[in-house]
Amino acid sequence: MKLLTRLVLILVAASSLQAKVFDKTAEIAGMTLHYKIALPKDYDPAKTYPAVLAFPPGSQDMNMVLSTLVQNWLPEQDKRGYIVVIPAAPNGRPFAGDGAKVFPEFIEQLLHEYRIRDNKFHVAGMSNGGRSAFHIAALYPQYFESLTGFPGYLPDATPERVAALAKMCIFMHVGELDSDWREQMRQQASMFRAKGYAVRFTVEKNEGHVMRTLMGPASSRLFTQIEEAGKGCGRP
Repeated sequence: MKLLTRLVLILVAASSLQAKVFDKTAEIAGMTLHYKIALPKDYDPAKTYPAVLAFPPGSQDMNMVLSTLVQNWLPEQDKRGYIVVIPAAPNGRPFAGDGAKVFPEFIEQLLHEYRIRDNKFHVAGMSNGGRSAFHIAALYPQYFESLTGFPGYLPDATPERVAALAKMCIFMHVGELDSDWREQMRQQASMFRAKGYAVRFTVEKNEGHVMRTLMGPASSRLFTQIEEAGKGCGRP
């Protein structure tokens, strides 16, 4: 654990030389929402930027926010010119539960404060954050262009919630050794595909629940597929 902490601190120090990372707070729906936002080092408030709304794994506290920011987003964020926003569960309430009440107001606040390309985010998340990403995307699909779970899937996949994702580019990653999540995600990806959705399901070879193949320099894969959304993500 000490080694991991040191590694995170080293990565934070290195990444801070490139991106501008800020801790912010919002009061929404009677709850306090803490979040981190990473801006390109040459950020210009007059310009429009593509943006990612990412959800953290596990307890979804600020430690998890920092962890996924450093491992999955900062290594490539500045190079690609993205804004990345990662919120922590408000008052400890998960985003797949009562924490969802901060939406869509939180998104509207971000759109008011920053010039986001096409007024749409790319929503993503890891593990519990992946489930949160699917949940929020199904509730408010008008705000999202692409959806990425690594791993992640749609909880409570009612016909109405499934239909809400029809126009998004969907990317689903799961570790080969993560058997429970792998089968749930495989079945859901097959269902999306049968409905004609633009979905890509990837099994990461020799990986477990936490996939090293999407960390550090390899996190470029997340941005590369997100950028495919602007090209129709493989739709004929």
